[in-house]
Formats: sequence, structure tokens, C-alpha cells
Amino acid sequence: MSAMLINLIIQVVSGAIGGNIAGASRNINLGGLGNTVSGAIGGGLGGQILGLFIPMLSSAAANMDIGALIGQAAGGGVAGAILTAIVGALKNRGAGSQRV
Repeated sequence: MSAMLINLIIQVVSGAIGGNIAGASRNINLGGLGNTVSGAIGGGLGGQILGLFIPMLSSAAANMDIGALIGQAAGGGVAGAILTAIVGALKNRGAGSQRV
């Protein structure tokens, strides 16, 4: 597998985990599938953006540098948690304003 694909898989999986951890909060919970999907999207996108700013992370799988792989996982997890929190807050804020 190419290094870019391995990096993306690490970011998506860690983003899904981060999304589920962030979704544990009642205020931003999107449900199991929603937390996983939004976390995976956030992890993939956020990890790719992070790789642009920190070039060492973009070659993590090619060199099998454990520090860079951990950086990929942490970046993906944090980005997944952030996107899940944003989407959950917007969803719940919108649902709260429609209650009569």
C-alpha cells in the first residue's frame, strides 16, 4: 500500500474514535453512526490539512517513524472530535430552537 493511503486510513480510524469519544457528551451526541461518520470525515480532512502544515507527518508511513504515526493518529482523533462537536452543537442548537 502506498504511504498516503496508510496515513489516510490511520487518520480516518482515529477520527472515528475521536468522534465517538466527543459524542459521549449528551449535548453533542449524534448517535453511534453519526459520531463515527462525522469523526471519520473530520479525521481524514483534518489529518490531510495537518500534513500540509507539518511535512514530517505526511511521510509517516513511508519511513515507519513511530512518532510520526502517533502524530497522524493524534491529529486525526482531535480533528474528528472537533468536527463531531461542531456538527453536534449545530444540530442540537437547531433542534432546540424548534421546540414549542
